[in-house]
Amino acid sequence: MRAVDANRALPLTVASLLTALAGPVSAATFRAPQGCNLEMTIQNRGCTVSQIYRCSADPAGYQHVAIFGQDGMTHLSTIDAETRWIESTDPETGLIDRLVEAAEDHASFSTLKQTGRDDFDFWTESNTGEKLHHVGHDELTGETVTIDGIALEKTRFQLTTTGSDGQVLIQREGQQFISRANGRFYGGIETYSDWTGASGESNDSPVDFSFPGQPGYGETEPQYDCDMMVAQLLQERAMQ
Repeated sequence: MRAVDANRALPLTVASLLTALAGPVSAATFRAPQGCNLEMTIQNRGCTVSQIYRCSADPAGYQHVAIFGQDGMTHLSTIDAETRWIESTDPETGLIDRLVEAAEDHASFSTLKQTGRDDFDFWTESNTGEKLHHVGHDELTGETVTIDGIALEKTRFQLTTTGSDGQVLIQREGQQFISRANGRFYGGIETYSDWTGASGESNDSPVDFSFPGQPGYGETEPQYDCDMMVAQLLQERAMQ
């Protein structure tokens, strides 16, 4: 399951990443932090664009993603070779969630590829001390698609996130994509609900993939569904 996004110390701290990325937030071109290499830029539905990069100081298999909306960077996350949710950061609030290493059942990309299904049951802890419990599964549907020349497989997923007191905070389910070659999940269509009673549907499926030397590589301005997102925001404000 793609993380929205550990007790181990990361080679590049969140503070250093935010400092390195401070320039590109409002610029037209993303530059990966020193010692890192931008591998691809992905324009998604839902008015976002993702920058996928790897860093030489990281453990083998680690990947980072910086996600941009119309107002700049909205999310940073790190996964490992098994697509475990190592760390995620909200640049606006400074909230950081890290994987708790001890888990009932860590996410396993290998298991999903080999068996067609992976169940997971793990915890994350924020820099404010809040602990969240994540339980769910990913499964392959058997369907394959090609998006902008990239071969992807469809998945179904379900995720329930509860607080340390057992209260259900967020429920998500829907469809995503995986790439065996790139070793990661990509967004899709999902429904969600939270403890406030709010619910909805989102679509952040990939549309365009850009690699070094290609048009769109490093661009931080999202291209798809942005007019729709603005119209939705104006409608919500009018109803308040």
